[in-house]
Amino acid sequence: MRKGLLVTLLSVTAMGTTLMAGCASNASTNNNTATESQASDSQVSYPYTIKHAYGMTTLNSEPKKIITLGWGNQDTALALGIAPVGVSAANFGYMTDHKLHEWTDQAFASLGVSNPNVFNDTDGFDYEAISDAAPDVIIASYSGMTKDEYDRLSQIAPVVPFAEAAWKTSWREQTILNAEGMGKKAEGEKLVAEADNLIKEKIANHPELKDIKAGFFYISPDDFSTFYAYLPADPRASYLQDLGLELPESISKLAQATPDDFSVTISRENASDFSDVDLMVLYGDESLLKALQADPLMSKIPAIKNGAVVLLDSNSKLAASTTPTILSIPATIDDYLTQLSAAASKVGK
Repeated sequence: MRKGLLVTLLSVTAMGTTLMAGCASNASTNNNTATESQASDSQVSYPYTIKHAYGMTTLNSEPKKIITLGWGNQDTALALGIAPVGVSAANFGYMTDHKLHEWTDQAFASLGVSNPNVFNDTDGFDYEAISDAAPDVIIASYSGMTKDEYDRLSQIAPVVPFAEAAWKTSWREQTILNAEGMGKKAEGEKLVAEADNLIKEKIANHPELKDIKAGFFYISPDDFSTFYAYLPADPRASYLQDLGLELPESISKLAQATPDDFSVTISRENASDFSDVDLMVLYGDESLLKALQADPLMSKIPAIKNGAVVLLDSNSKLAASTTPTILSIPATIDDYLTQLSAAASKVGK
């Protein structure tokens, strides 16, 4: 899964590519400077071992050249002031000319990397290009990396993938595990605490979201026969709870019944099972909502019936940031809360 749309839902392909600074020596200098400036914050003794889904990875010394693969993992390094020598390209939502999300591109620029080179690894990792970057560690805590890919990448450098399962890493876990892979777990925990404080401050201004049950769904405008509900294991769904909304019991039961999944396929005939969904987040536009409201089965979902829906343009910044990272949260939280608030005003009407 490469964090696209249906690709994200159905195929567990990876979201991203690898990006290298246009001038390798310049990127390396940025990395080293950032690492040395923060070294006093870390209390890590090497060799250092990290547990993950595919076993154990040992770092023999502090990594200075970082590659990140998958969705948004580079944002942890950038938030720590470290410019990775390689990252995965964005492949969903608004992207800059560098094929990065805007907040990522801006963070690179702030570290003096103005022309990063991007690997398009949607159809598979570019092992030769990754090897050419000579990384000290490869980080991919939120990705769809397979065991075979992990083994092959491990021949290049130590690899830190997800802790338990592909595409089931929350933004908090992503930040902390990625930071741990750089020998900076304490700094990662600090970033998470700061983001949590920001979220708490922002949602305090939106009491209208309290007690509203919300879910994140995908419904194809071309076929209503089935649709997809994201489960709390998916960061999109869990982020709604971070923002003060409640998890509907209908989705909670699905999560309990399918603990290995991050989304489930629902038959249109079972739309009424989601009678407790007050508010819905969807990729789509007003034409999709109108078609759903005209459908006798889909309109049984209260959020659809009442128009209490946040409609995301798949080419927008917000669409990308609803799968949050440590950099996307501050970049778009105000916009997201504004749109959620607008949808909440239609609940029960």
